[in-house]
Amino acid sequence: MAEHVVIVGSGPAGWTAAIYAARANLNPLVFEGAVTEENRQDGTLPLGQLALTTEVENFPGFPAGDLSGFLTTSLDEEHRYLADMHHKQGVSGPELMHLMRKQASNCGARIETDDIVEVDFSNRPFKLKSLGGKEVEAEAVILATGARANYLGLPSEDKYKNRGVSACAVCDGALPRFRNKPLVVVGGGDSACEEADYLSKFASMVHMIHRRDELRASKVMADRVLNNPKITVEWNSVIDEVLGNDETGVTGARLKSTVDDSTRELEASGMFLAIGHTPNTRFLEGKVDLTPKKYVVWTTPFRTTTSVEGVFAAGDVADDYYRQACTAAGTGCMAALDAERWLASQGL
Repeated sequence: MAEHVVIVGSGPAGWTAAIYAARANLNPLVFEGAVTEENRQDGTLPLGQLALTTEVENFPGFPAGDLSGFLTTSLDEEHRYLADMHHKQGVSGPELMHLMRKQASNCGARIETDDIVEVDFSNRPFKLKSLGGKEVEAEAVILATGARANYLGLPSEDKYKNRGVSACAVCDGALPRFRNKPLVVVGGGDSACEEADYLSKFASMVHMIHRRDELRASKVMADRVLNNPKITVEWNSVIDEVLGNDETGVTGARLKSTVDDSTRELEASGMFLAIGHTPNTRFLEGKVDLTPKKYVVWTTPFRTTTSVEGVFAAGDVADDYYRQACTAAGTGCMAALDAERWLASQGL
């Protein structure tokens, strides 16, 4: 018998969709992702990008404070270790994601710790196949597989992720470890300019590392950076190594010239990557319409509908602009409501 709705993904969008779908008595089945070394390397383990962050200061409803008691009473026993690790500064990314997961489960969502690797949307019910070999049919599908930030691939970069290395200035830029300290932004496009300009509100100065002698950004964004006295563009340079120590995390970066073989070091307490994101849509190519950047296309304004009737998309898998936890959660709610109403219209 076909499932009413299958949700693929387990970030804020996926869990919010699961909560709303479960409360609508749709008995959703969530494929949260597989725990594999490949997924670890790609940053696509269950619970999404927030599980790779530390403090989350900008998700509504979680101000700074000691949540250890709440975590102890809210989470399953196997996840209560988070209460012992709690830093008493508000909610962390892993804590928030485990709370969302538990809430979805409490509402009745069923969870499979597996990846969907193949889909057939040519006929209904839709067919989905998992990495572990499970095959399911679904009347409706919500895609919430997110997007992963692009990194340079340096071992030192991986070592200091969440200890000064970040791919989201809006998420992390206001954290105490970055305030009034020199910071590094890597990139030369509009996103990098936006990140650098945003970080200049908090940093003592921002070094923008660009491999060419001219920014790729639009003129208005480039001018904003070049006219900001707190931003210095380090032209014709790439990151050779992230510098740091076990005690404080990132302490600087070694730059290598793209013109000659010279290197130099910069002092910095953080490095922010702004070299793009890659949506997790490889398994969807040829199945639903994608943008040139491989994001799922929303076919109707203010709706989560895709090019396939009965297939919906939520979160960063379709949003290459906002990429925030609360916007992802909002579209997860929308996708569940869209799916519920579409199923009702089909008499399902």
